[in-house]
Amino acid sequence: MLSAVLLAAVPAAAQAPELAMLGSLEKGGWSLRVRDDGSTQQICLRNGQELIQLQHRQPGCNRFVVEDGADHVVVQYTCRGSGYGRTTIRRESPRLVQIQTTGIANGTPFSLNGEARFQGRC
Repeated sequence: MLSAVLLAAVPAAAQAPELAMLGSLEKGGWSLRVRDDGSTQQICLRNGQELIQLQHRQPGCNRFVVEDGADHVVVQYTCRGSGYGRTTIRRESPRLVQIQTTGIANGTPFSLNGEARFQGRC
């Protein structure tokens, strides 16, 4: 009982923010190079979480954080009526990340393995 009271007394501000690693990435324009076909995509990052749903850009998807580390995150998400995905992001620096994401988008499977680099302003 005492431990429950002590846990309840911990203020919410003292708890670590979820997906803090993504918030540590440089804000602005990023270029994502897809390894499989060499294509590139331009992404404007405001908080880093834009990298989670590269195939499902719509808002309102449900997310489940599988891993939330200092240098990597793994997130599963479901977008009702559109599909789902699982994304792993590994930070090499605040300006360079490795991304691997797989899932189903509009009934079609997808898999993307790439590298995103900070480019400057959006």
